[in-house]
Amino acid sequence: MNKNLKNSKKDRNTEMYEAILTLETVEECMRFFDDLCSVTELRAMEQRYQVAVLLNQGHIYNSILEQTGASSATISRVNRSLMYGADGYDIAFKRLAEKKK
Repeated sequence: MNKNLKNSKKDRNTEMYEAILTLETVEECMRFFDDLCSVTELRAMEQRYQVAVLLNQGHIYNSILEQTGASSATISRVNRSLMYGADGYDIAFKRLAEKKK
């Protein structure tokens, strides 16, 4: 990782993430993100998350493309995050699975 990228991560606005953690319901989260993001940004994030779910379940690229409409570049990018990212998806998947038990 280059030095500039490391520094930009340190300079992130943690207050926004803290604000997200104060939200208590799915509806509150949806309202917050509706205010924060454009429709296009939300749809892109929702699509990437759905791609991550399907990849995590072992679906193949063609199936994911068919189900989500995501490009192969998006699927590849999400797959790279699952394999080599910061484990954010894994944390969320594990906690959602625990919550469903």
